[in-house]
Amino acid sequence: MIAKMPLENFLVIDIETVSSQQNYNLLTEDWQHLWEEKVQRAVPENVTPEEYYPLRAGVMAEFAKVVCISMGYFKREKGQYQFRVKSIYGHNEKELLQNFIATVNQLEAVHNHWCFTGHNIKEFDVPFLCRRLLINSISIPAYLDFQNMKPWETNMVDTFQYWRFGDYKNFTSLKLLAASLNVPSPKDDIDGSMVGHVYWEENDLERIAVYCQKDIVTVANIVLRFKNLPLLSEEQIVIAK
Repeated sequence: MIAKMPLENFLVIDIETVSSQQNYNLLTEDWQHLWEEKVQRAVPENVTPEEYYPLRAGVMAEFAKVVCISMGYFKREKGQYQFRVKSIYGHNEKELLQNFIATVNQLEAVHNHWCFTGHNIKEFDVPFLCRRLLINSISIPAYLDFQNMKPWETNMVDTFQYWRFGDYKNFTSLKLLAASLNVPSPKDDIDGSMVGHVYWEENDLERIAVYCQKDIVTVANIVLRFKNLPLLSEEQIVIAK
């Protein structure tokens, strides 16, 4: 699928999420109980549900929120491709999600052959977005309503799934896949495990957005490697402000 798709059809996305509250003690008593029920089988020995909250709440849609969505797409300009990147981020999740849907709707109006593209988006990013849309009373648009699509109608390209080649035993991180394909991995000062700290302790959304943008550039380069095409140069990457 990837080999035959035009570059213009890849819409690369990545999301960054954090816990809905800074710590367990800020949850209401009812939500504390719900958290304990949710994680009772997953909490490691000698770790309390309270201690587990900052470690895992940010990746569980019922206890988390989206704080950044980055998108990137290829566009041919003067004989060569540019990769244009845009990030939507903020504290108000509902506004962020509405802006995301509005942006994709604009794309859908002029080009409806695109596919959501990313690393592990089938199991994380897209389901997480759909759950948070419903929680925020926002209708799921048709292009995200994968539960009502036939498998061949699903407009998703997942580099994680593609790399599996039918082998479902192992998980390959974006960082490892990039290294395996000789794709430069961004040397950033944070990783996914630190996003919650940067958000709650440093209140630095722009730093999170930059981290998210670097990940989608990495995914774009992995797509190019899958297609046996040259990697992006710095001049080809355009960050929209």
